[in-house]
Amino acid sequence: MSKEWVTDVYGTIKAIGVRQVAYVPDAGHTQLIKLCDADPDIHSVSLTTEEEGVAMLGGAWLGGQKGMMLIQSSGVGNCINMLALIQECRMPFLTLVTMRGEWGEFNPWQCPMGQSTQAVLESAGVFVVRADNEKEIPETVRAAALLAFNSNRAVAVLISQKVLGIKDFNK
Repeated sequence: MSKEWVTDVYGTIKAIGVRQVAYVPDAGHTQLIKLCDADPDIHSVSLTTEEEGVAMLGGAWLGGQKGMMLIQSSGVGNCINMLALIQECRMPFLTLVTMRGEWGEFNPWQCPMGQSTQAVLESAGVFVVRADNEKEIPETVRAAALLAFNSNRAVAVLISQKVLGIKDFNK
């Protein structure tokens, strides 16, 4: 599967000045994580849980830097309580969420959170935009980043499992 969109997203986050990237390792974000890890101008941190990323990005904002979090939909439930920090402090927050529990999902444990991710984020005050094909991902991320950093809002980009492909661990 082609992942040219990853290079375009990386160029976008560099162009808007993202300097800190928090992530929970995920196959859907692997290429973007590798690009960020290799970039001496980006401080990338592998998290043990998603809620740490919200706090890290809050610290980045207080220190005058832009940050972004890369997570999977199953991790959205882990950071709901911390999203209140973003709302109360009115800080920008940008996260790219790779979706599970939808297109051809084999793991039933992924389905409940995958089906409720967008509603949960919106209930927590997060603007949510979806990218259902790879061609729209770079511009969707760019627009989401502009919204987040220009208006101090929380914005999530949900990247459809259709883009990432059906996971098959029966190889």
